[in-house]
Amino acid sequence: MRDCDEITLFLGEWGPFQKSIFILLSLSIIYNGYGTMSMLFLSDTPHHHCSLPYLNSTGSNLSQALPLEEVNGQLDYSRCTRYTRLNSTEAQFSNETERCLDGWDYSKEQYISTITTEWNLVCGDAWKVPFSRSVFFMGVLVGSFVSGHISDRFGRKSALFLSMAVKTICKPHSGNELLGESSRLAFSTLGLCLFYALGYTVLPLCAYFIRSWRILLLVLTLPGFLYIPLWWFIPESPRWLLAQGRLKEAEDIVRAAAKKNGVTPPSVIFREEDSAKLMENNTDHPKRSYTYLDLVRTSKMRNITIINVTVWFCVATSYFGLSLNTSNMSGDAYLNCLLSAVVELVAYTGAWLLLKVTSRRAIISSTLLISGTVLLLIRMVPEKFSSFSVGLVMVGKLGVTVAYSVLYIMAMELYPTVVRGMGVGICSTSSKIGSITSPFLVFMGTYNKALPYIVMGLLTLAVGLLCLLLPETRGIALPEDLSQVQPLNCCCYRGEPAAEPEAFKEDQLSAEDRNMQMNE
Repeated sequence: MRDCDEITLFLGEWGPFQKSIFILLSLSIIYNGYGTMSMLFLSDTPHHHCSLPYLNSTGSNLSQALPLEEVNGQLDYSRCTRYTRLNSTEAQFSNETERCLDGWDYSKEQYISTITTEWNLVCGDAWKVPFSRSVFFMGVLVGSFVSGHISDRFGRKSALFLSMAVKTICKPHSGNELLGESSRLAFSTLGLCLFYALGYTVLPLCAYFIRSWRILLLVLTLPGFLYIPLWWFIPESPRWLLAQGRLKEAEDIVRAAAKKNGVTPPSVIFREEDSAKLMENNTDHPKRSYTYLDLVRTSKMRNITIINVTVWFCVATSYFGLSLNTSNMSGDAYLNCLLSAVVELVAYTGAWLLLKVTSRRAIISSTLLISGTVLLLIRMVPEKFSSFSVGLVMVGKLGVTVAYSVLYIMAMELYPTVVRGMGVGICSTSSKIGSITSPFLVFMGTYNKALPYIVMGLLTLAVGLLCLLLPETRGIALPEDLSQVQPLNCCCYRGEPAAEPEAFKEDQLSAEDRNMQMNE
């Protein structure tokens, strides 16, 4: 069977058609950058204390009505309690305290309103703020599964635009099948990541000038309508159309691409057998099926899966924790968020350059170890050197972001073809679970600024060391079946027993049969 990429080689790798698709797909990612982190400002908690409606009438002041409490090493007025009033006409208070019976007064210095001030999500209800952020990431987790099924059934183009319409994160593969093999790698690193970071930089700029959460949410949502015209410029994936038996539509798209690239297509681009074979491969009853159990069936595969799942979870927890924790950092929240976004631009560019000259394992382990060390040093910095603390946080964010961007590529190269989709899928799910837990990690920072950094530093250091066990994949041929999975990079690892189980031999044989059929 001829592969779709092989059939369309005459288009070239980087013509006007591929360039336009690359740019349009990259532009569609910008929304994800500021949409993912928008809750950082929409649900932030400004400085507050118990409302004291009787304060002016009695001539009392805050120091008489509010107890002091220590917050992050500094004394401040209590946010959740007040002294009990003894006399309704005079400024007399007992030493006993009571909860905020008349609500709260919020500082207007930074925000006009947020979700927190709108519904008083403070004190006993403060947990609802990180919970709302976790619910958002739960939606991302569900959306990633739904978009995958939609893209397979209704098309990559439909999944892409539906995901933008419902404000979820679309899977990268829902459009980039239109690009050539080398262009896909560039899109997955530079296009996808850099344009995400560009969108991220838009968020603090908008939030700085718009201090009301309702107006900010409206402004961040409206640009989504600008993506509507892209429907007429981004065609459907020819590969998917072939798999659906829609031969003429696939050929029309490729001929239009050839015209745009200034090349002459062959008289017949796709044959009936090309479509028939793809349709056969996409049926629900393949000749030999693999399940998620195959990810842990053999010791080599099991070790790879356990380490990857652990690393993805911890790195995602640290990445989103550092991104969402900018409001708890010293200094201006808007500037801190902007610095965090700029750091991502540097990180993605650096990762792309490093991938060309050094190994995947070295990049991931070294950046995580440096990041973890730096994050643990933050608690040792005196309060008066707050700018230095912010710098250390950004160095930590840089390392985690570089590692996060390389993890996907390494996972794609570690898992064999027969279970690659499931392997990367389980890793992605693990990372999304990490993102769901990260808001509660950030929530701890409202009581102790150093605690989130200690937790993230320890997690990052641990998985940085754990990554050293993973086999290197740079320059190694992609494994096709389970027998080609590399052992861990560990001197005490004994590898697989010489005699493989019969079921495993059958798996290997069936994979070889499929490879022969594809070569034909």
